[in-house]
Amino acid sequence: MNIVIMGAGTVGTFVADTLCAAQHNVTIIDKSRAALELIEERVDVQTICGSACDSAILFQAGVLGADICLAVTSQDEVNMVGASLAKAMGARRCVARVFNHAYLNLSTFDYQRHFNIDRLLSLEYLTALELAKAIGEPGMFAVENFARGEVVIQVLDVQPGVKADGIELKNLKLPSGVRIGLISDGKNTSIAGADNIIQAGQIVTLIGTQENIDQVHRMFQHKRALKFRVIIAGGGNIGFNLARILQKKEYSVTILEADPQRCDFLSRHLASTTVLHADATRRTEMEEARVGKADVFIAATGRDEDNIVCGVEAKELGADRIMSIVRRPDYANVLEKLGIDVAVSPREVITRQIMGMVQSGPIISHSEIGGGNSAILEVEVRKNTPITQARLKDLKLKQALIAAVVKEDCVKVPGADDQIQAGDTVILLCEQDNLNEIMPLFKPVKPQN
Repeated sequence: MNIVIMGAGTVGTFVADTLCAAQHNVTIIDKSRAALELIEERVDVQTICGSACDSAILFQAGVLGADICLAVTSQDEVNMVGASLAKAMGARRCVARVFNHAYLNLSTFDYQRHFNIDRLLSLEYLTALELAKAIGEPGMFAVENFARGEVVIQVLDVQPGVKADGIELKNLKLPSGVRIGLISDGKNTSIAGADNIIQAGQIVTLIGTQENIDQVHRMFQHKRALKFRVIIAGGGNIGFNLARILQKKEYSVTILEADPQRCDFLSRHLASTTVLHADATRRTEMEEARVGKADVFIAATGRDEDNIVCGVEAKELGADRIMSIVRRPDYANVLEKLGIDVAVSPREVITRQIMGMVQSGPIISHSEIGGGNSAILEVEVRKNTPITQARLKDLKLKQALIAAVVKEDCVKVPGADDQIQAGDTVILLCEQDNLNEIMPLFKPVKPQN
């Protein structure tokens, strides 16, 4: 595939390295000649020196024939304008990185639709979500989200004695905005059918809007008896996003932040989080914050060395579980020896997201789920495709489920009598082995004369 990357920073370089290793043709744009020379020394890419907002530079980079353009500079506005220009000039798909989470807030303004960008990605939010999922409580957080976050995939383990235990799926009376996609016994995973009986010990995959999934959560899991105590060292964008995610799930969250101005910002924007003006690299201040009583301590400062130091200190003070942000790959081998239980690399997080979008044909993104036996795909529906020619109940999808349909102005979970239309985007769940049988439904056929 032909891929254009705007931005030769650490993220752009790491993504380019990964894409080149997968045999893609990569062109990188950056205003810094020195940054481009560093990339040329280690990666086989074409480089162009100039602004990502300059149409002449984009033309020179070949965006007219690009399969995907990735705008990952250090400036939100440059990323959105550059991605929007590339899309208007003919790039098939465009993705822009944003730092300011407000750009992802659809309740204020839909920047993605306004700029006609296929996807806005926040590295800080994705990293925070990865940390939240690694805390270790199955089903508390979405494992994937699609359609700008309007469609959520969430995995729950069914606990004994809940409402769903022993009930046939067709009798479960789920809201219209949510459905069960996969059922697993821990060894085998299959697409859910109406006659499946939900049983304690199973793992179910729910698909729908976050609001509807939150409504049915207690059908599968009991309410937690005690609040989980989480302490986050560092109130930067990752720590801020992590606190926002955790406080929605009724965790007891405390942030330690050394900058008083940042503390003021955090306290104004995190209503249910305790913000302490404290330096997490100082043991005495960690003791005063009662870090040793934490169920989970998460080191999320801006420096790997500080994260490692305060993680080790928290372990010695008695915190049950230690998690850390680590940006440098050469630190990965020593973390376990130091007692750090989970390490998350922001660059690896965003690269996984991007690699899932590097798809051909109508597939927008592709992620493995259910232990890798199944796939969840975002697929655009084009004109004259078989999927548009019949109602869903007449398509006879084998080991596959159309979990949601994204239209221009809404997202819905379809019923058996619904019919997919050209211009829709569908969220498709299917067995990996059956993917080749399903995708011809999305391939345009020539109309018969």
